[in-house]
Amino acid sequence: MTVEASPATAFGYSGLLRSPGVARLFASLLLARVSGQMVVVALVLFVLGRYHSPQLAGVTVALATIPGLVVAPLAGALLDSARKSRLIALDYGIGALTSLSVAVLAALNWLPAPLLLIIVALSSLSAPLSFAGARSLVPLVAPRHLWERANALDNATYLVATLGGAPVAGALVGWIGGGWTIGVTGFLLVAAAGLIAGLNEPTRSRGGDGSVVRNAWLGLRYVVRNASLRGLALTLSIANVGNGIVVVALPVLVLARFHQGPAAVGILWGLFGAAALVSSLLVGRTRIQGRERALILVALLISALALALLPLAPVVWVLVVAVVVMGFGTGPFDVSVFTLRQRRTEQAWFGRVFAVSMSLNSVGAPVGSALAGPLIGYSLDVALWVAVAVTLVAAIFPMVAIPARDDPPVESL
Repeated sequence: MTVEASPATAFGYSGLLRSPGVARLFASLLLARVSGQMVVVALVLFVLGRYHSPQLAGVTVALATIPGLVVAPLAGALLDSARKSRLIALDYGIGALTSLSVAVLAALNWLPAPLLLIIVALSSLSAPLSFAGARSLVPLVAPRHLWERANALDNATYLVATLGGAPVAGALVGWIGGGWTIGVTGFLLVAAAGLIAGLNEPTRSRGGDGSVVRNAWLGLRYVVRNASLRGLALTLSIANVGNGIVVVALPVLVLARFHQGPAAVGILWGLFGAAALVSSLLVGRTRIQGRERALILVALLISALALALLPLAPVVWVLVVAVVVMGFGTGPFDVSVFTLRQRRTEQAWFGRVFAVSMSLNSVGAPVGSALAGPLIGYSLDVALWVAVAVTLVAAIFPMVAIPARDDPPVESL
């Protein structure tokens, strides 16, 4: 007689998806992340096509992130004091509203550049609710012994979004225009909100007491006093400066130097996602505890090597190779970062700590995107070599700034 394993004892990705709420959570995250990936590609192409300014494209991408990073500690405090799933759904609703607003205003020719920047900045204010909320909800819904697989699957939704969302966004921009493509992403967010709003969230996910401001401050102190989280923030914030430059520079490289269309930009990001998806799922099948720092280091060195191919590329096929190599390095990097952060954070602090930690980790991306415009204005090759140099600098820190052993508890703040 065959006995079906319970979620507490099941292994493998199938066992993970049979755990209560996991499949519904990842379905919602996949829809939202497809929307998010489409917005990133469509927004850059929309600004380049409508306003003909790489500098404005860089500023737009930066403003899509920076305001949310500023309020992330408050968002984290909210996540630890209320139902995470409902707050995530709230952000998806706000994102849908702003995406549709951009589409309608662009169609009516009522979207000057300053208004676009205001809308993008306002929409980013609620982003930490889903950005950190999803990451803090995954380890609460998934059984602890399946965290590597849960993190790989979590990362896989991002990569599938890149694999499918980026090419679709590029094709749609060429067909219906950037404005309407941004509008399409709003409908995906509506569907994602409907799925996650009714999620049966575990009661153990609640934490925090007192005022939201106090809990936000405590979350910030927790991250500052945790050596592992400080080391991750230092490593990722520097690495993401290079990523932020590439987000703007790669489309310019494809459109201006190789004279390809928007669809080619989407296909390249899709290939990146496909390579990262494969490497992520492979790493997720193994126990990586104790090897996270080494995997982060190797991934950064692989990324630097791949980035160095971009300014040297004589033909489009070299770009393809570079982007695929970057993707293969991304999977182990992301799974290692997610798992290390979960293991070295106490469960009651997931919402606050993840919001603060992820905002610090991400701060480099908008900085890189903002720098990309002036750098590209001076020289596209210089911008790409700066991305290489920054990635190599980031590779110094995984083994130096992140402790080899788990941090002592810091909950008594």
